[in-house]
Amino acid sequence: MNAHGFVHKYGDNVDTDVIIPARYLTTSVPEELAAHCMEDIDREFIHKVKPGDIMVADKNFGCGSSREHAPIAIKAAGISVVIACGEAARDIKAGDEVNVDFDTGVITNVTTGKTYQAQPFPPFIQNIIEKGGLLNSIQSE
Repeated sequence: MNAHGFVHKYGDNVDTDVIIPARYLTTSVPEELAAHCMEDIDREFIHKVKPGDIMVADKNFGCGSSREHAPIAIKAAGISVVIACGEAARDIKAGDEVNVDFDTGVITNVTTGKTYQAQPFPPFIQNIIEKGGLLNSIQSE
């Protein structure tokens, strides 16, 4: 299982209030949340993001309140994977083309040719991702 796309890069301490502002929490419809994803930090994000793109951030990405709307907004916007912290997150730049191999944990910056080793997702997590989330994976069994 792989993710491949172009990078949208953010810095430290991007909290859930920035990912999806509280004023949009009146809905849980993924497409409506996606329309406002990251708008307080990057007004152009929703116009630039393409299905499969990759979000890269530094320390404390997703900190703040435990708001389930944040990952829903990110996923519905088209982001295939978030890379946060570590050498890869520090080195990878906005606009870089990146490939992530979930089986091996290898992150390849196609733009620069540099590779990074992360922890691979275990099979049960890959199953959850492939089925579209925890509830879908449970219902399919």
